[in-house]
Amino acid sequence: MLSENTVKIVKSTIPLLVNAGTGVTEHFYNRMFTHNPELKNIFNMGNQATGKQPFALFNALAAYAQHIDNLEVLTSALSRINHKHTSLNILPEHYPIVGHHLIETLRELVPDAFTPDVEEAWTQAYNLLADLCITQEQGLYQQKSNSKGGWSGERLFIITNKSVESELVTSFTLMPKDGGEVIEHLPGQYLGIKVKPEEADYTEIRQYSISDKARRDGYRISVKKELNNPKGIVSNFLHSLPQGAEIAVYPPSGDFYLAHVDNPVVLISAGIGLTPMMSMLETLVERQLPIPVHYLHACENQEQHSFANRVETLLGEYKSLNAHTWYHKTAEQPFSIIDEQTRHQLHGGLMELSEIKRELPIEKGHFYLCGPNAFMSFIKQQLLLLGVKQTQIHYEVFGPHEDL
Repeated sequence: MLSENTVKIVKSTIPLLVNAGTGVTEHFYNRMFTHNPELKNIFNMGNQATGKQPFALFNALAAYAQHIDNLEVLTSALSRINHKHTSLNILPEHYPIVGHHLIETLRELVPDAFTPDVEEAWTQAYNLLADLCITQEQGLYQQKSNSKGGWSGERLFIITNKSVESELVTSFTLMPKDGGEVIEHLPGQYLGIKVKPEEADYTEIRQYSISDKARRDGYRISVKKELNNPKGIVSNFLHSLPQGAEIAVYPPSGDFYLAHVDNPVVLISAGIGLTPMMSMLETLVERQLPIPVHYLHACENQEQHSFANRVETLLGEYKSLNAHTWYHKTAEQPFSIIDEQTRHQLHGGLMELSEIKRELPIEKGHFYLCGPNAFMSFIKQQLLLLGVKQTQIHYEVFGPHEDL
């Protein structure tokens, strides 16, 4: 535990962080990658280029300083970070490197305010955070290694099948090269995928949600080919790989998963955010639970509607399921078409939940959200206005430690 004086000193530096803004974390990353370029093999350099990672780290530092005397407030955020770290194979030896460059960054940017007392306080504060993360992450590593079909670090997998799901999305079936079993993931979790694209200077690690129910022989991920600038270097590389290609995979991670199945479930997604929802949906259909399940998805148009045929099949297999799909750019005016036989309703325009409020389990349901952050914020606000409690809403945020 930190002393009252240490807590007081760290809190007193919050204005320094705020005034410096993301300049602190931009300087930190530039410094760290200059002195330790090997870490570029771990960090997402695309997020560095767009400024997402420095912005996220700045928010994390400010939040840590603000709540340093009550870290329970940050429990969920730390859990998400710990899971993300295990998908990147972050190890205890990485933490002293990060700590060193953080302290040196503060010394270089605010030399007058960075007194010996402030340096000692921030060193103690960082070491406490590092110890918390290392302990939690070592527990996750051990759990994965000891589980049936488990492993530690990277494991080679073979792409045994590629299946086109829509205009931009392709599914990849991954089987371990050693022929052994794999850990049964929790529906909603993701894999860390490690590759070395030809045009990349360093290896790249990305996280892709598993889009199928748990299996013992392998996994399925579904990847959107990113065409915008900057183009997705890893997603485009994966799409170029043939069947039979090998990739390195880290064990399943993530604390966003299907966990409330005693009450009605509502799965809400947009775009490629449907991948963890498909894992949840496939799991619910397999279990044939006697609870209402609502599958709500939004995408640009019919050409970008992934898993459309699969959802129709699942509707036939699971009588507790109904579906709604919104096509954003199909028609100038919103429309609504319902297929009574398959319990699937098609809409035009943006996803407006007030249109189907009577169908939704407002009081007792659990609502799972995944998609672009703007979409999830839009849906979360709608749910709250409809009367859904905050505790009934569960979501996974894309990007480095962002929030809604």
